[in-house]
Amino acid sequence: MSALTLTFTIIQLISGLFLMVVVLMQSGKRSGLSGVIAGGMDTFMTKAKARTWDARLARITKWVALVFVLLTLALNLIFKATT
Repeated sequence: MSALTLTFTIIQLISGLFLMVVVLMQSGKRSGLSGVIAGGMDTFMTKAKARTWDARLARITKWVALVFVLLTLALNLIFKATT
C-alpha cells in the first residue's frame, strides 16, 4: 500500500466518522401535529432559518459527504490502477 493510498484511506475514515456524527446531531425534519398548528409561524421566521444550527449542520453534511464520495472514487481508481 502506497503512502498516498494510506493517506486517502485515513482521511476517508475520519470523514466517514465525522459524517456520521454530523448526521446524528441534526434534528428531525418531521414536526408532527405541532408543525401543522404552527405552520404560519414557520413562514414568518424563514429569514433567520439560514443562520440556525440545523442549517449549518446541513451545510457541513453536504460538504463532508462530497469529500467522502470524492475520496471513495479516488481510492477506487487507485485500486483499479494497481490491479
